This record gives sequence, C-alpha cells and structure tokens, in this order.
Amino acid sequence: MPSSSSSSSSAPSKVRAAIVGSTGYGGVELIRLLAAHPYVTVTSVISSSNAGEPFAAGYPHLTEIRTDILDAVDPELIAGKADVVFFATPHGVSTKLASQFLAAGLRVIDLSGDFRLKDRESYAQWYKKEAPQQDELERAVFGMSELFGDEVRGADFVTNPGCFPTATTLGLYPAVKAGWIDPDSIIVDAKTGVSGSGRGLSMAAHFSEINENFKAYKVHQHQHTPEIEQTLARAAGGPVTVSFTTHLVPMTRGIMSTMYASLTDKSRTTADFRELYNQFYEGRPFVRVRPEGTYPSTKEVYGSNYCDIGVLVDERTKRLTVISVIDNLVKGASGQAIQNLNLMMGWDETTGLTFLPVYP
Repeated sequence: MPSSSSSSSSAPSKVRAAIVGSTGYGGVELIRLLAAHPYVTVTSVISSSNAGEPFAAGYPHLTEIRTDILDAVDPELIAGKADVVFFATPHGVSTKLASQFLAAGLRVIDLSGDFRLKDRESYAQWYKKEAPQQDELERAVFGMSELFGDEVRGADFVTNPGCFPTATTLGLYPAVKAGWIDPDSIIVDAKTGVSGSGRGLSMAAHFSEINENFKAYKVHQHQHTPEIEQTLARAAGGPVTVSFTTHLVPMTRGIMSTMYASLTDKSRTTADFRELYNQFYEGRPFVRVRPEGTYPSTKEVYGSNYCDIGVLVDERTKRLTVISVIDNLVKGASGQAIQNLNLMMGWDETTGLTFLPVYP
C-alpha cells in the first residue's frame, strides 16, 4: 500500500535549484511551479544552445519576472550556485552529465528517460542510444511518488517517470497488485496533447498536420512501453507484457490512458474495484478516484498535479476498463519532479503543488 506523506515541523532554509534544459516546455514549467514553492529558489537556468542570452527572450511571458542570463552547462560553476539540479533535457543528455553533478555534491532529478529502465539492453533497443553505466542505473531511484515514495525519501538521485507511464501505471497498479486482472491481457489506448513532443520543430507538431486531426504514432514502438511493463512487473511479481498504442490529439496539454484487462474473478464488480482503488490511494493527495458512473477528462486536471481515475467493470465481457488522466507537463513531468524533490528533502509531498486545476 502507498505510504503516507512526510512533513517538516519547521520551515527549512531555501534550497537552491538549477534547471538544465530550462528553455524547453518541461523546464519552463518547472520555473512556473517553483515560483510558488516556499522552500526553493531557482538560482541557475541552463541551456547548452542559448547560453549567454536572456531567459525571457525565449519566453516573453516571463518578462520582468525572470531576468536571468542563461548559464552554460558547467557542473563546477553550477555546483557553486545550486543544491539540486533538474534535468529537463532530451534523452541522452543526462547520461553524460548526471554523474558529474552527483560527484559535485548536488542532488539530481532527471526528467528524461535515461535512467528509468534498469536493463541496459532494453534502453538501447527502445531509445536507440547508448545506455548509462549499470551502477548509475541502479543508483537512480524510480520516482513514481504514489508507489515508491519510501524509496525516494532521502535519495540523492531520482529518475522521474514518463508521462504515459505515470497515467497508465497509476491506473493499473492497484488491480495488478491485487491479482484482480490478468496481466497478460492488458491493452492500453493512450492519447496526448502536442506539448508532449517538446518545443522543437517537427512535422508531427505542425499546426496544419495536427489541427482537426487525430492519429496514432510509434505503434508498437513507443519507448514508454518497457517502462510501463517494468513498473507493473513490480506489482505482479513477474514479467508483464502490454499492448500499448499512443495517439496525438489537437490539444496543448493532457494525457488520457484508457486501459482494458480481463478479470481473474468474473464475479467482481465496479464497486469492488472502486473500493480497492480508494483503499490503495488513501492518503495520496494527488490521486482522485472518481465516483461510480463518472469518468475523468483531461480538462479537469489541466495545469495541476492530479491524476484522476475512473473504473468500470463491463458485466457483459467481464473486463475492467480504467480511464486515467493527467496534465503531461505537470503530473507527467515537472509537478511530479517537484513532488519527488519534496520527498527527497523530507518535506510534505504537496508543498508548492496545492494549486487548483485551470478550468475551463
């Protein structure tokens, strides 16, 4: 069962944070969220491609709010400015840099996929890049806060889960762990907004390509597949293989994972599963299990750190349907990274994250 939040009896001194990859969507979202954090100050914003330029030049909405000049990637320089470093970088960057920041005495939270998979061959197969060294993979704690918060507490190196794995795994983990669904029958149909592909230019994110369009991509090839399977295997106590298909939808933020699996006991009802999920996530403030007959939509978690889950047993097919939604940039990236920082530092995990979803 998930563990309860920890809290600090007195306000700690400010922790200094650096953000590598601060000019991407994940980086600028970290800046937005950390601006409301009572215990953190962002002291260095870092970009390998735009070093020396004003940060606000790339994000005019932060004019007179962030007056920083972008730092270059220099672990020794940044170690003098920061206590913790976030990597909001493309895959392959933190593989080369994380160990240098750790050696300099900083805590590291990596938002990329470089350290999530513990099997080096699996990483090379799915990410098409050379994997980090095995000792580094073992050192990095997988920071899915609701499931493995006890492992995150006090850690100095956390690998942040991916956006699709966050929505999908939180939606399936209680049922898999209880043995109430057949883990070999899981099908995941997932949709994401275009911000998930980052700020870089690509045909997939071109307005004319995505507007009034809806398309599958990376069919049977999405790099988040083995991460989902690896995490669910911890619940099942053995290997899990899922069918995982992703789709791009014409919206900026949001992920919806709709999941299907066969029941192991065909007498179990929707009420049984709702009770299971409510008990499993009791005391976990960012997971909300919907009342029977109501199902979440992406707009209802927009801009927030919530994961909303709806469950339904199909009495005709004896299958479970789970619908799980998150904001891909918050719970799927920067918000969860801050939640992990809170746990690493021994603070209440909700610190700086209690803002409401944006609606409409």
